[in-house]
Amino acid sequence: MSTIRDVAKVAGVSVATVSRVLNNKGYVNEDTRKKVEAAIHSLNYKPNSVARSLFKKKSKMIGLIVPDITNPFFPQLARAVEDVTNQLGYTFVLCNSDEDIIKEQMYIEILNQKYVDGFIVVTSTLKAEHIKDLNVPIVALDRPINSDTPTVSVNNYEGSRLATKFLSDTGCQKIAHVRGPHDVLPADERCRGYLDEVQDLDWFRPELVVNGNFNINKTKEIAKELLTLHPDIDGIFAGNDLMAVGVIKAAEELGIKIPEQLSIIGFDGITLCETTSPELTTMAQPIYNIGSKAVQILVDLIENRPLEQKNYTFSVELIERQSTKPR
Repeated sequence: MSTIRDVAKVAGVSVATVSRVLNNKGYVNEDTRKKVEAAIHSLNYKPNSVARSLFKKKSKMIGLIVPDITNPFFPQLARAVEDVTNQLGYTFVLCNSDEDIIKEQMYIEILNQKYVDGFIVVTSTLKAEHIKDLNVPIVALDRPINSDTPTVSVNNYEGSRLATKFLSDTGCQKIAHVRGPHDVLPADERCRGYLDEVQDLDWFRPELVVNGNFNINKTKEIAKELLTLHPDIDGIFAGNDLMAVGVIKAAEELGIKIPEQLSIIGFDGITLCETTSPELTTMAQPIYNIGSKAVQILVDLIENRPLEQKNYTFSVELIERQSTKPR
């Protein structure tokens, strides 16, 4: 591989002059610049990205930290981040934290040492004190960290109320909710929306809310128990699409027909919804737009551009499919 010294030798200039051309920094007369550029082309010289990062303390790279890469929501989100970072001249590193604060802090420390230019983080564990000494910008995605950190999310509360009301409007008389983990804001907000829609109704009982922990297998088992104990349940709002798939599997094993006997609606709008049998009705997040907006905000911060808006909350959209009764 050619080095910067080789380029300087062919062009008949100093290494410092080649460096000024490469970094577009400092005066170089036009004839000299053309000689350097010709030498770079003839030698097929590629600057050492690691060396440049050490020199500039910048890498044109961002870190994306997500809690569970096995949840299809996050790969779809990562795809949006990848597309937009590439369009803006950056690359990204994807890290899976398992919702473990130790892993989150480890990834941030390691990538910070490599001069990553900023972070997009989906976390329920990082707090203000964990990032106060971070010397690069950070954007919170899906779940806020604190009021000072830009956040991109959706209106989980309103979306869950709409989901529950939709089940009621299609004729469901007793609606249960399979919620996500406690102290995870989207799960808490979706549960709160469901409760505000049903808790004053005569049929509501607290035991109609169960925790599926955003997991298919756990949801399948807990939904089988729920439907066995309350065979008159005819509607279930699941706090994400993965858990809704677990409910579908539970109903199949119990011989319950969907949607004739049980209507099911999820939340997220992942592509998996179109492949289930029956296809899943869902409250769809604009996943690509969420990831895209997070990158745009982060790059604006990295490049010291003023933000038009610090926090963005997207709306969700009801997509009707075969798992619910038609209106």
